[in-house]
Amino acid sequence: MLLLRARPPTSTHPMQRLDIGKATPYLYPLVPSHHRTSSFSNNLITRPRYSRSFCPVIYQTKCTRSSSITERPWTRLNHRSSFHAKAQAQYPEVTANVEGSVSIVDGLVDFLNESWTQFHATAEAKRLLLEAGFIQLREQDEWDVQPGGRYFFTRNMSCIIAFAVGEKYVAGKGFHVIAAHTDSPCPKLKPVSATSKLGFLTVNVQPYGAGLWHTWFDRDLSVAGRVILKTSDGSLSHKLVKVKRPILRIPTLAIHLDRSVNTDGFKPNLETHFMPVLASQIKADLCCASDENILPPYARKSHHPLLLQVLADELGCDIEEIADFELNVCDTQPSCLGGARNEFIYSGRLDNLASSFCALRALLDTCSHSADLSNASCIRMVSLFDNEEVGSNSAQGAGAPTMFQAMKRITKCLSHRFPEEGVFERAIQKSFLVSADMAHGVHPNYSEKYEDHHQPKLQKGIVVKHNANQRYATNTVTSFLFKEVANINHLPTQCAGNVWRRRRQHCIQAF
Repeated sequence: MLLLRARPPTSTHPMQRLDIGKATPYLYPLVPSHHRTSSFSNNLITRPRYSRSFCPVIYQTKCTRSSSITERPWTRLNHRSSFHAKAQAQYPEVTANVEGSVSIVDGLVDFLNESWTQFHATAEAKRLLLEAGFIQLREQDEWDVQPGGRYFFTRNMSCIIAFAVGEKYVAGKGFHVIAAHTDSPCPKLKPVSATSKLGFLTVNVQPYGAGLWHTWFDRDLSVAGRVILKTSDGSLSHKLVKVKRPILRIPTLAIHLDRSVNTDGFKPNLETHFMPVLASQIKADLCCASDENILPPYARKSHHPLLLQVLADELGCDIEEIADFELNVCDTQPSCLGGARNEFIYSGRLDNLASSFCALRALLDTCSHSADLSNASCIRMVSLFDNEEVGSNSAQGAGAPTMFQAMKRITKCLSHRFPEEGVFERAIQKSFLVSADMAHGVHPNYSEKYEDHHQPKLQKGIVVKHNANQRYATNTVTSFLFKEVANINHLPTQCAGNVWRRRRQHCIQAF
């Protein structure tokens, strides 16, 4: 189970909610049954937000590598190894559930490598659901939801909600929900991205979310996102694009020109120093067509023709077909296993793709066959929202009524179109939501930033988040219920709250 950092989906429905987090290794997912804020402890050695972070993994019985990433030097994990035996002896409560379970570490790494943007994360989740036999719904269509059915729908291509109805479900029964989010901090291209400086083509970007922006300097960067195409016959279509080769770089200033950087700190101006270099002006002039008439009207002064040509080549379309786009700047370095014994996952976007993937796998693994729902009397749901990093208040964010609208429609469908009095309200009262996100595991080099008695530790269990000022939805009842479920499944838990920084420093969790 995982954790999200969005604010509660809405405050108008008194669903029981819990904030959890993970400062631990990956644990086999629980049966879906909750949602509200949590965290994996992804911010230990490398930077939490953003470039690349890591979270630990638990050795499981099988670990194979997909063909898409076989070029990397992987070491196959073996649960019979002496190292695993030592880990099992040291952390029996963590490894108790590992034996006999199928490893999902490979699946998580693949998911991270596919999901460069919120659009790609949603598309990958959609692919997994369709392969598992889920039926896609559309919000603008009439729904026909039946007991025993498995369904999902998307919004804005960046938010996805999937659910499975128990065959014994009766209208008024509750929803068991895990929520997470698909977005991560990154630079995004501005509507007018083209700019030039001193013989270089640079790209105007704006920071999205609360990132550690200095970690984006001197990295092999590219772009990915959603493109709208307009063909010659006037038809419009959406396509996802991912330029896998590095085409951008944000260079830092040489130490010779900034001697005080190591004493005064690196303090870049995000308007002037944070502009990725695309190409040299002379190379762009030699390689690109100079006739601007071939460009779409909006792009003739908004974007570099060279950038549009790269997108067109990647999409296999003509440059004039590109009508508009929404692009993120992305790190091309792939996610991988690391550490001396491959015990960590090194990756960006762990917040919150790790929670999204595990929530999705929990749903898929617990209703992969029709028999899995034969005795179920609830509705299992996973909600993966967008825009958590900037407050969740968009139409596809957790602050929108998307999930509750879906619940209302589902309840009505299963009430045979003639719902009883208060059937939806009763269903909400019987529901439980876990918001799954990442937690900040105690950092060995910055332990003074943590309270002595609230230090989320790796390998010590799922983190249940508390906050006396109600920044999290966890209360005594929801915390107790969640820990009971974990205890039944032999999963350790630990607690954390608004205590990440001492001396009245504010919690850095952003909502």
